[in-house]
Amino acid sequence: MSNMNLTLKIWRQKGANDKGKMVEYKVTDISEHMSFLEMMDVLNEQLVNTGEEPVAFDHDCREGICGMCSMYINGEAHGPDRGVTTCQLHMRMFNDGDTITIEPFRAAAFPVIKDLVVDRGSFERIQQAGGYISVNTSGNTTDANAILVPKEDADKAMDAATCIGCGACVATCKNSSAMLFVGAKVSQYALLPQGQVEATERVKNMVAQMDLEGFGNCTNTGACEVECPKGISLENIARMNSEFLKASFKG
Repeated sequence: MSNMNLTLKIWRQKGANDKGKMVEYKVTDISEHMSFLEMMDVLNEQLVNTGEEPVAFDHDCREGICGMCSMYINGEAHGPDRGVTTCQLHMRMFNDGDTITIEPFRAAAFPVIKDLVVDRGSFERIQQAGGYISVNTSGNTTDANAILVPKEDADKAMDAATCIGCGACVATCKNSSAMLFVGAKVSQYALLPQGQVEATERVKNMVAQMDLEGFGNCTNTGACEVECPKGISLENIARMNSEFLKASFKG
């Protein structure tokens, strides 16, 4: 494939309290081997060279680990590929002459900071409400292998722990539900013996914080699992519901 010329329709918004709008840009000579973020870098260099304000977007590792690069591309969280974050999306997924619409993740609990950057502090607050285990390590350390864990449980816990908190599940859900994220964070501890001590308070506190942040509820559409770059399973939502029910019965 020869290099591409593209039309980009990008959401521009100066700040949280400003009115945003879609602005059209042209980029030329884009290689199919570029990542999507490299294409955005080309656009921003172009804008800076003409004295315009570059497009603000989040990024850090550019290796599919940190989850910061979240964009809504042509109506899909992280774009048209599967099992990838935006930084892992390559321009070979598009064609010469395409128009690409780029927006921030939209949810009441993810307010826009600027352009494509949203505040996902709500996820941090849910984690702080219970997404941890309290262990006394002061002169009382224990070898990690001293507590035996069935392999199936360990595998499921690891699968849940691969959630990077990018928010694609929220962005793609018609209800802006965070239950796949919270389900994953509850599950990674619920499946392990180390997580049992605080299990009751953890799930109650995390669900309460999720509701407080204004996320919607789950109606089992399944779009979250489809768009999740780490393929987090809907089973984690069922596990969270089960844990919450058990915690409620315990008072």
